[in-house]
Amino acid sequence: MARAAFTLLVLGCLILAGFGGGTAFAAGKRGPVTNLPLPRFVSMKSDEGNVRRGPSLTHRVDWVFKHENLPLQIVAEYGHWRRVQDAEGQGGWMHYSLLSGSRYVIVQEDNARLYLTPNDAAATRALAERGALARLGTCEAEFCEISAQGAKGWAKKSDLWGVFPDEIRD
Repeated sequence: MARAAFTLLVLGCLILAGFGGGTAFAAGKRGPVTNLPLPRFVSMKSDEGNVRRGPSLTHRVDWVFKHENLPLQIVAEYGHWRRVQDAEGQGGWMHYSLLSGSRYVIVQEDNARLYLTPNDAAATRALAERGALARLGTCEAEFCEISAQGAKGWAKKSDLWGVFPDEIRD
């Protein structure tokens, strides 16, 4: 009985932390541990995190991701471990405590335009460099509102990594 209450508490915290609520995901597979959609995007909670070959501390560290808020895609779950991939497809297993439900994206295009409104004909508010890390806000059909270093605007989803093409966010 206590375990069931704990599970509900954890799932409630995950929803409040941004893993759900206000986000529409494509129907598909669900994680066996969290019952959240797979794949899904999260971010690094701290500025360094070990990525292991398998889901335990006894497995070798293959990578060390070194950037707070780095967007990652969770593709599998096992106990307290999440199999993640970065924008280049590199990854492995990370402990769930190293991950956050806060959403960030990486700009994938050189000088990506940030529009004043979510429309190709809108005025350009700023330009974002390839590789720029930005906080993800509202997403509509083709655009997402992003912000970084004082700049804020609407970017084309196709210019971003860390959001699904059909994802809508309030």
